Amino acid sequence: MTTLPSLDLDDPAASPVDVAAAAARSIAEATGVERHDIALTLGSGWGQTADVLGETVASIPAHEIPGFSRSAVAGHPGTIRSVRLERGGHALVIGARTHLYEGLGVRRVVHSVRTAAAAGCSIMVLTNGAGGVRPEWAPGTPVLISDHINLTAASPLEGATFIDLTDLYSARLRAIAREVRDLDEGVYVQNRGPHYETPAEVRMARAIGGDIVGMSTALEAIAAREAGMEVLGLSLITNAAAGVSPHPLSHEEVIEAGRAAEGELARLLAGIVGRLS
Repeated sequence: MTTLPSLDLDDPAASPVDVAAAAARSIAEATGVERHDIALTLGSGWGQTADVLGETVASIPAHEIPGFSRSAVAGHPGTIRSVRLERGGHALVIGARTHLYEGLGVRRVVHSVRTAAAAGCSIMVLTNGAGGVRPEWAPGTPVLISDHINLTAASPLEGATFIDLTDLYSARLRAIAREVRDLDEGVYVQNRGPHYETPAEVRMARAIGGDIVGMSTALEAIAAREAGMEVLGLSLITNAAAGVSPHPLSHEEVIEAGRAAEGELARLLAGIVGRLS
Protein backbone atom coordinates (compact mmCIF):
# COMPACT_ATOMS: atom_id res chain seq x y z
CA MET A 1 0.00 0.00 0.00
CA THR A 2 1.40 3.38 -1.04
CA THR A 3 1.42 6.08 1.62
CA LEU A 4 0.65 9.52 0.24
CA PRO A 5 2.91 12.35 1.41
CA SER A 6 1.44 14.63 4.07
CA LEU A 7 0.30 18.03 2.83
CA ASP A 8 -0.04 19.44 6.34
CA LEU A 9 2.71 22.01 6.93
CA ASP A 10 2.29 21.51 10.67
CA ASP A 11 3.27 17.85 10.30
CA PRO A 12 7.04 17.60 10.99
CA ALA A 13 7.19 14.66 8.57
CA ALA A 14 5.75 16.71 5.72
CA SER A 15 8.10 18.15 3.13
CA PRO A 16 7.46 21.91 2.72
CA VAL A 17 8.64 21.55 -0.88
CA ASP A 18 6.00 18.88 -1.54
CA VAL A 19 3.29 21.08 0.00
CA ALA A 20 4.45 23.98 -2.17
CA ALA A 21 4.30 21.77 -5.26
CA ALA A 22 0.73 20.76 -4.38
CA ALA A 23 -0.18 24.43 -3.89
CA ALA A 24 1.33 25.30 -7.28
CA ARG A 25 -0.71 22.57 -8.96
CA SER A 26 -3.84 23.88 -7.26
CA ILE A 27 -3.10 27.42 -8.51
CA ALA A 28 -2.53 26.14 -12.04
CA GLU A 29 -5.87 24.33 -11.97
CA ALA A 30 -7.73 27.31 -10.52
CA THR A 31 -6.24 29.88 -12.90
CA GLY A 32 -5.77 27.81 -16.06
CA VAL A 33 -2.18 29.11 -16.18
CA GLU A 34 0.32 26.28 -16.22
CA ARG A 35 3.37 28.40 -15.38
CA HIS A 36 4.00 31.81 -13.82
CA ASP A 37 7.15 33.81 -14.44
CA ILE A 38 7.41 36.42 -11.69
CA ALA A 39 5.86 36.60 -8.23
CA LEU A 40 5.01 39.63 -6.12
CA THR A 41 4.11 39.70 -2.45
CA LEU A 42 2.23 42.94 -1.87
CA GLY A 43 2.56 44.42 1.61
CA SER A 44 0.95 47.50 3.13
CA GLY A 45 0.66 50.28 0.55
CA TRP A 46 1.44 48.13 -2.48
CA GLY A 47 -1.95 46.46 -3.00
CA GLN A 48 -3.14 48.42 -6.04
CA THR A 49 -0.21 47.14 -8.11
CA ALA A 50 -2.13 44.08 -9.24
CA ASP A 51 -4.75 46.32 -10.84
CA VAL A 52 -2.27 48.03 -13.17
CA LEU A 53 0.12 45.19 -13.99
CA GLY A 54 -2.00 43.74 -16.76
CA GLU A 55 -5.10 41.60 -17.25
CA THR A 56 -6.24 39.63 -14.20
CA VAL A 57 -6.84 36.06 -15.32
CA ALA A 58 -8.11 34.81 -11.96
CA SER A 59 -8.35 35.79 -8.31
CA ILE A 60 -8.40 33.03 -5.68
CA PRO A 61 -9.02 33.16 -1.92
CA ALA A 62 -5.62 32.10 -0.63
CA HIS A 63 -6.97 29.86 2.13
CA GLU A 64 -8.42 27.56 -0.56
CA ILE A 65 -4.87 26.68 -1.67
CA PRO A 66 -2.94 23.98 0.27
CA GLY A 67 -0.74 25.42 3.01
CA PHE A 68 -2.16 28.96 2.98
CA SER A 69 -3.94 30.58 5.92
CA ARG A 70 -6.56 33.31 6.13
CA SER A 71 -5.03 36.78 6.37
CA ALA A 72 -4.91 37.97 9.97
CA VAL A 73 -3.80 41.56 9.26
CA ALA A 74 -5.88 44.54 8.16
CA GLY A 75 -4.65 45.82 4.80
CA HIS A 76 -3.82 42.38 3.40
CA PRO A 77 -6.58 41.08 1.10
CA GLY A 78 -5.90 37.37 1.45
CA THR A 79 -6.04 36.61 -2.28
CA ILE A 80 -3.77 35.15 -4.94
CA ARG A 81 -4.10 36.62 -8.42
CA SER A 82 -2.82 35.51 -11.78
CA VAL A 83 -2.09 38.50 -14.04
CA ARG A 84 -1.23 38.35 -17.74
CA LEU A 85 1.56 40.88 -18.30
CA GLU A 86 1.48 43.29 -21.23
CA ARG A 87 4.83 42.08 -22.58
CA GLY A 88 3.90 38.42 -22.18
CA GLY A 89 4.15 35.93 -19.36
CA HIS A 90 2.20 35.82 -16.13
CA ALA A 91 2.68 37.29 -12.69
CA LEU A 92 1.57 35.55 -9.50
CA VAL A 93 0.41 38.31 -7.15
CA ILE A 94 0.30 37.25 -3.51
CA GLY A 95 -1.89 39.34 -1.25
CA ALA A 96 -1.78 36.76 1.52
CA ARG A 97 1.20 37.12 3.84
CA THR A 98 1.65 35.12 7.03
CA HIS A 99 3.75 36.92 9.63
CA LEU A 100 5.98 35.22 12.18
CA TYR A 101 4.12 36.90 15.04
CA GLU A 102 0.93 35.03 14.12
CA GLY A 103 2.47 31.95 15.71
CA LEU A 104 1.80 29.61 12.78
CA GLY A 105 5.45 28.67 12.27
CA VAL A 106 8.18 29.62 9.84
CA ARG A 107 7.00 27.11 7.24
CA ARG A 108 3.75 29.03 6.79
CA VAL A 109 5.60 32.35 6.74
CA VAL A 110 7.59 31.31 3.66
CA HIS A 111 5.06 28.96 2.05
CA SER A 112 3.94 31.58 -0.49
CA VAL A 113 7.52 32.01 -1.68
CA ARG A 114 8.09 28.28 -2.05
CA THR A 115 4.78 28.00 -3.89
CA ALA A 116 5.83 30.78 -6.28
CA ALA A 117 9.03 28.91 -7.06
CA ALA A 118 7.09 25.68 -7.61
CA ALA A 119 4.76 27.59 -9.96
CA GLY A 120 7.74 28.43 -12.17
CA CYS A 121 8.67 31.93 -10.97
CA SER A 122 12.32 32.89 -11.31
CA ILE A 123 11.98 36.38 -9.75
CA MET A 124 10.46 37.13 -6.35
CA VAL A 125 9.44 40.74 -5.61
CA LEU A 126 8.91 41.29 -1.88
CA THR A 127 7.29 44.53 -0.69
CA ASN A 128 6.32 45.80 2.74
CA GLY A 129 5.31 48.80 4.79
CA ALA A 130 7.97 49.62 7.37
CA GLY A 131 9.37 52.16 9.78
CA GLY A 132 12.11 54.52 8.65
CA VAL A 133 15.23 54.91 10.76
CA ARG A 134 16.56 57.77 8.64
CA PRO A 135 14.78 61.02 9.51
CA GLU A 136 15.02 62.30 5.91
CA TRP A 137 12.63 59.56 4.70
CA ALA A 138 9.13 60.98 5.03
CA PRO A 139 6.09 58.68 5.18
CA GLY A 140 5.22 57.62 1.63
CA THR A 141 8.85 57.18 0.52
CA PRO A 142 9.62 53.93 -1.38
CA VAL A 143 13.07 52.46 -0.66
CA LEU A 144 14.96 49.58 -2.25
CA ILE A 145 16.21 46.91 0.14
CA SER A 146 19.95 46.37 -0.37
CA ASP A 147 20.46 43.85 2.46
CA HIS A 148 18.84 42.71 5.67
CA ILE A 149 19.54 41.93 9.30
CA ASN A 150 17.43 39.06 10.65
CA LEU A 151 16.69 39.59 14.35
CA THR A 152 13.90 37.01 14.53
CA ALA A 153 16.15 34.20 15.81
CA ALA A 154 14.55 32.01 13.11
CA SER A 155 15.39 30.65 9.67
CA PRO A 156 13.26 28.99 7.00
CA LEU A 157 16.10 26.58 6.21
CA GLU A 158 15.74 23.10 7.69
CA GLY A 159 18.52 20.70 8.52
CA ALA A 160 22.07 21.12 7.27
CA THR A 161 21.10 23.51 4.48
CA PHE A 162 23.73 26.16 3.82
CA ILE A 163 22.77 29.00 1.48
CA ASP A 164 25.02 31.93 0.51
CA LEU A 165 23.25 35.25 1.09
CA THR A 166 26.06 37.55 -0.09
CA ASP A 167 24.00 39.03 -2.92
CA LEU A 168 20.54 38.09 -1.64
CA TYR A 169 18.87 41.30 -2.87
CA SER A 170 19.83 41.30 -6.53
CA ALA A 171 22.03 44.21 -7.63
CA ARG A 172 20.84 43.56 -11.19
CA LEU A 173 17.19 43.96 -10.25
CA ARG A 174 17.88 47.04 -8.13
CA ALA A 175 19.64 48.65 -11.08
CA ILE A 176 16.60 47.96 -13.27
CA ALA A 177 14.33 49.49 -10.61
CA ARG A 178 16.45 52.64 -10.57
CA GLU A 179 15.95 52.97 -14.34
CA VAL A 180 12.28 53.60 -13.55
CA ARG A 181 12.86 55.99 -10.64
CA ASP A 182 15.85 57.24 -8.66
CA LEU A 183 15.29 55.32 -5.42
CA ASP A 184 17.24 55.37 -2.17
CA GLU A 185 18.21 52.02 -0.74
CA GLY A 186 18.84 50.70 2.73
CA VAL A 187 19.25 47.73 5.05
CA TYR A 188 16.03 46.17 6.33
CA VAL A 189 15.90 44.89 9.90
CA GLN A 190 13.27 42.23 10.60
CA ASN A 191 12.00 41.83 14.14
CA ARG A 192 9.42 39.30 15.31
CA GLY A 193 6.69 41.78 16.31
CA PRO A 194 3.79 42.29 16.64
CA HIS A 195 4.80 45.15 18.94
CA TYR A 196 6.65 48.05 17.41
CA GLU A 197 10.28 48.60 18.31
CA THR A 198 11.26 50.68 21.33
CA PRO A 199 13.36 53.82 20.77
CA ALA A 200 16.34 51.94 22.21
CA GLU A 201 15.82 49.08 19.74
CA VAL A 202 15.66 51.57 16.88
CA ARG A 203 18.93 53.13 18.06
CA MET A 204 20.41 49.62 18.13
CA ALA A 205 19.16 48.97 14.59
CA ARG A 206 20.83 52.17 13.44
CA ALA A 207 24.07 51.29 15.28
CA ILE A 208 24.33 47.86 13.61
CA GLY A 209 23.68 49.25 10.14
CA GLY A 210 19.90 49.18 9.77
CA ASP A 211 17.88 51.81 7.90
CA ILE A 212 14.40 50.25 7.90
CA VAL A 213 12.56 48.26 10.59
CA GLY A 214 9.69 45.85 10.02
CA MET A 215 8.14 42.46 10.72
CA SER A 216 8.34 40.58 7.40
CA THR A 217 10.43 39.97 4.25
CA ALA A 218 13.81 38.70 5.53
CA LEU A 219 12.68 35.11 6.12
CA GLU A 220 10.81 35.14 2.80
CA ALA A 221 13.91 36.39 0.98
CA ILE A 222 16.03 33.59 2.44
CA ALA A 223 13.48 30.99 1.31
CA ALA A 224 13.40 32.56 -2.16
CA ARG A 225 17.16 32.26 -2.45
CA GLU A 226 17.03 28.64 -1.28
CA ALA A 227 14.48 28.01 -4.04
CA GLY A 228 16.80 29.56 -6.65
CA MET A 229 14.88 32.77 -7.26
CA GLU A 230 16.32 36.24 -7.81
CA VAL A 231 15.00 38.67 -5.17
CA LEU A 232 13.95 42.32 -5.38
CA GLY A 233 12.84 43.97 -2.14
CA LEU A 234 11.07 47.31 -1.65
CA SER A 235 9.84 49.02 1.50
CA LEU A 236 7.27 51.78 1.76
CA ILE A 237 8.23 54.02 4.66
CA THR A 238 4.86 54.30 6.38
CA ASN A 239 6.12 56.07 9.49
CA ALA A 240 9.26 57.27 11.21
CA ALA A 241 10.44 54.59 13.64
CA ALA A 242 10.05 54.98 17.41
CA GLY A 243 12.35 57.68 18.75
CA VAL A 244 12.80 59.14 15.27
CA SER A 245 9.20 60.33 15.34
CA PRO A 246 7.98 62.41 18.29
CA HIS A 247 4.53 60.80 17.97
CA PRO A 248 3.28 57.41 19.22
CA LEU A 249 3.06 54.68 16.55
CA SER A 250 -0.17 52.99 15.47
CA HIS A 251 -1.25 50.42 12.90
CA GLU A 252 -3.89 52.89 11.70
CA GLU A 253 -1.08 55.29 10.79
CA VAL A 254 0.60 52.55 8.77
CA ILE A 255 -2.62 51.73 6.91
CA GLU A 256 -3.36 55.40 6.19
CA ALA A 257 0.15 56.07 4.88
CA GLY A 258 -0.21 53.04 2.65
CA ARG A 259 -3.54 54.21 1.27
CA ALA A 260 -2.16 57.66 0.53
CA ALA A 261 0.77 56.25 -1.45
CA GLU A 262 -0.95 53.30 -3.19
CA GLY A 263 -1.55 54.86 -6.59
CA GLU A 264 1.99 56.15 -6.96
CA LEU A 265 3.49 52.90 -5.68
CA ALA A 266 1.35 50.84 -8.05
CA ARG A 267 2.60 52.80 -11.05
CA LEU A 268 6.20 52.55 -9.83
CA LEU A 269 6.11 48.80 -9.25
CA ALA A 270 4.21 48.12 -12.49
CA GLY A 271 6.90 50.06 -14.34
CA ILE A 272 9.62 47.99 -12.71
CA VAL A 273 7.87 44.68 -13.41
CA GLY A 274 7.39 45.77 -17.02
CA ARG A 275 11.16 45.92 -17.36
CA LEU A 276 11.70 42.61 -15.60
CA SER A 277 9.24 40.64 -17.71
